[in-house]
Amino acid sequence: MFDLSTLASQNVEQFIPHRQPMVLISNLLEYETDNLLTQTKISVTSPYFDDKLQGVPNYVGIEYMAQSIAALAGVEAHLREDIIRVGFLLGTRKLKMHIPHFKAGETYQTKVTRLYQEESGLAVFDCKIMHHQRVVAEANVNVFQPQDTSAYIAEATD
Repeated sequence: MFDLSTLASQNVEQFIPHRQPMVLISNLLEYETDNLLTQTKISVTSPYFDDKLQGVPNYVGIEYMAQSIAALAGVEAHLREDIIRVGFLLGTRKLKMHIPHFKAGETYQTKVTRLYQEESGLAVFDCKIMHHQRVVAEANVNVFQPQDTSAYIAEATD
């Protein structure tokens, strides 16, 4: 059985379907039912780093939120001894970016909370990105995680 007490020391790639260089979150910090707290450290090697900004543009925050949602699904899959499934970001509502960019040398935490989920895999999450306990970005994020990704993609392309 998966040990939640070692969550913070685990490699993020064990919980999400993404691989480098597209792994954008740095660590998983805390899990509770329907909730996950992750951390992202911004450096010059961060994906989407912009030299002019000396940071990552704020619009990448939506992907920090989406990958945190994927990581929550991954933690839950580990707890069920199931496989990691691909999910799809469908859209956002109430998106607010309170900063122009994520600054180099800073660390941000993303809290995702499941508000609603259907048997079909459609779900809505409340997401907040924080810097020193201050909310710097927030949104409700709609996602879909089919049971059979290959069949879903094949059906969508027919």
